[in-house]
Amino acid sequence: MAVKQFPIDYSSETIQNGAMGTDSLAAVESQELADSQAVLDHLLHKRPLNADVYRRVHELAAKVTEGLRQKHGTMDIAVDLIRQVRAEG
Repeated sequence: MAVKQFPIDYSSETIQNGAMGTDSLAAVESQELADSQAVLDHLLHKRPLNADVYRRVHELAAKVTEGLRQKHGTMDIAVDLIRQVRAEG
């Protein structure tokens, strides 16, 4: 039996994805990796967390949170769930 090949699997075009380039993101990725490792060391081994790492992590968290708010609005499903559980109890 022959295996079907679909156009979605085999494209004749070569596509460049500029957003996924590694050259421009290498420094950011290595900094985020180092920050992640520092946070893990702080949590797991009680090592002190550098103030700069703390600041970068909180800035990134605020940026991600704001992006989610802009994209999806305020997400307060937990409030509805808590009210529902209280009403049942």
